[in-house]
Amino acid sequence: MAVITIDTSTYAQQLEEKQQRISQQFARFDAPELEVYDSPKTQYRQRAEFRVWHEGDDLYHIMFDQATKQKIRVDQFDPAAPLISELMAVMMDKLRDNEILRRKLFQIDYLSTLSGEILISLLYHKPLDEQWQAAMETLRAELKQTYKVDFIGRARKQKVIFEHDYVTEQLNVNGQTYTYQQVENSFTQPNAVVNEKMLTWAQSLCAPLENDLLELYCGNGNFSIALAGSFDKVLATEISKPSVHSAQFNIAANKVDNLDILRMSSEEFTQAMKGERSFSRLNGIDLKAYNCQTILVDPPRAGMDELTCRLVANYDNVIYISCNPDTLERDLDLLCETHKVSRIAIFDQFPYTHHVESGVFLQRK
Repeated sequence: MAVITIDTSTYAQQLEEKQQRISQQFARFDAPELEVYDSPKTQYRQRAEFRVWHEGDDLYHIMFDQATKQKIRVDQFDPAAPLISELMAVMMDKLRDNEILRRKLFQIDYLSTLSGEILISLLYHKPLDEQWQAAMETLRAELKQTYKVDFIGRARKQKVIFEHDYVTEQLNVNGQTYTYQQVENSFTQPNAVVNEKMLTWAQSLCAPLENDLLELYCGNGNFSIALAGSFDKVLATEISKPSVHSAQFNIAANKVDNLDILRMSSEEFTQAMKGERSFSRLNGIDLKAYNCQTILVDPPRAGMDELTCRLVANYDNVIYISCNPDTLERDLDLLCETHKVSRIAIFDQFPYTHHVESGVFLQRK
């Protein structure tokens, strides 16, 4: 059996190296001591994608070595959540002798949760006809006797949803359970245990704060829902339609009554706040009714554009969540003209890689 194993004995050293690298990179901002939040050493990924390799009668998952581009057979994957590892083996056993379901299958994606749900997407180089759907229904009915599982079939210009195209995650933050819809092919934090630590850290920042919160790049409401209890009102923006739909679902599921989500990019919202453009999407929303003294941003790897940075600098308290230390450093050069770094943390979302998730809390000087 081909097993992708992790040498867990290296974990402490790799986390220490990240801590030193980030501490040195941000030392010039006179930041306090770096707070470090570790990851489980194995079984930490709630998402995994594998190509499927056909070799005679055999069928198995593969990955590609990033350096050599060689294919690697994967029967067990240590970074994957236990439910993914279990279903990987089950799926190969079920598909290997099923000509209808295995033919032209080239990829399988797994999306799982701490709450025990899993969504499996099968990607094909063929149209998904009625025969395929019937065979898939049979497999689905069989596996649902044991697992909280659902399936999606994808082919060119085709997406077959059997019941849902999402899973429902439950995260525990400071003793409270939050429910989050996570949609296939939409962004969610891949390391759920570390996500819980990020939300706990953010709550500790917001507990003593007052008035209202503005969040840009809110995704499915991951932060804004968990932080809503610390503020009178929360206004959040997100450009992705599926993420906005999930955020609305999550607002209702968590019975949050002081949070509004706008489908706008950060650039559009900046224009609206400055009065440069009007948007029909703002109908019913009085931006002047909000007394936002705190802003949270969780931008993509490219960080923020300068206009958005200037907008963010207008707020007394800034919480900046970043997946790219280099663009975070660039943006802090601008923000630290008016603000000081009060707290800084790293969250090991991606152990055994060079990637680092950071959190910075800035307050007006």
